[in-house]
Amino acid sequence: MWASVCFWISILMLIYTYLGYPLILALIVLFKSNPVKRGDFQPFVSLIVPAYNEEGVIEEKIKNSLNIEYPRDKFEVIIASDGSTDGTNEIARGYACADERVILLKFPRNRGKISVLNDAVSKARGEIIVFSDASSMIDPKAVRNLVSHFKDESVGCVSGVYKVLKRDLSPMGKQEDLYWRYETFIKRKESQIGSTVGAHGSLYAIRKELYPYPDGATINDDYIIPMRVIRQGYRVSYEPEAVAFEEAERMEGFGRRARIGAGNYQQLKELKALIRPLKGLLLFEFISHKLLRLCSPFFLMIAFGANLILFGTAPIYRLTLSAQLLFYLSAVVFPLLGRIGVKAKFAMMPFYFILINSASLMGLYKIMRGKVVWKG
Repeated sequence: MWASVCFWISILMLIYTYLGYPLILALIVLFKSNPVKRGDFQPFVSLIVPAYNEEGVIEEKIKNSLNIEYPRDKFEVIIASDGSTDGTNEIARGYACADERVILLKFPRNRGKISVLNDAVSKARGEIIVFSDASSMIDPKAVRNLVSHFKDESVGCVSGVYKVLKRDLSPMGKQEDLYWRYETFIKRKESQIGSTVGAHGSLYAIRKELYPYPDGATINDDYIIPMRVIRQGYRVSYEPEAVAFEEAERMEGFGRRARIGAGNYQQLKELKALIRPLKGLLLFEFISHKLLRLCSPFFLMIAFGANLILFGTAPIYRLTLSAQLLFYLSAVVFPLLGRIGVKAKFAMMPFYFILINSASLMGLYKIMRGKVVWKG
């Protein structure tokens, strides 16, 4: 009895989390929409780029930033070097000497991304602060499109869109691209009915006066900062025409995913005070988009364990166990076939799904041991 209840609850929770929630959002938008009142707005903007040993991309990033279509006298680019020991500082210094819009903030030791952001924001001149990763290249019109949302005084933070480049050159590139398209759909729908839960770390903007100066141990700034903005009574909106691009191969790595997973668990502890004041749609979004995602690895394990117990009790459970075994076998086969040059497209999605959930569990382990540092 209990095994059956646990099995079906776990399966239904997984279906709701990844399929049901996006569909419900799409239905809500049909009946309730709260569009942002955008307009022509050109305040001084500070683009902050945290960097730790980014000599391979920092020159391209600075050139890309200087090509952004925004009034020259109302724009600055701050390269916040977090104790870099390679050629990052020298490259950035060269551009700072050649163009007054470029400012190098060089910190003597590596302290982590949030500490650097806090210091950079305090020194920034902009009324609007835009954050972007060193490895992400920004569409020239992106900043102007982000800033237009701040014409609406109810908006405190705006997220851009994340797109994957050269997806065909990476084993997981297409799956990364699919995942970010999926996330974009969800965030866009959330924004249409109120506020999206979190932003894309590759590109987002905030009113400087609302910047919350999070604790230096914070990992996922792109969640903590927007949610603190919501706590102050402002909206977090989404701009589909503010695009940041990153090559697929730069996005890979289990360690990177585990750090993000650790940050996801950390945000529950950091933001537990949010749960009580959150009401209605925001609480619904928080639980559906964040909390249940974190529970997914446990739903998977419970569903598999309960299915083993129920295997001989009814034909349906023999079928579901066979389906689970096939799913997990596909995930195992994908990297093995990849090593011998065989492209197993059928196994890509199972592998990616298991990868992100395994990384989430590793993130929980890391956060419990207190061994996570988010490099600049």
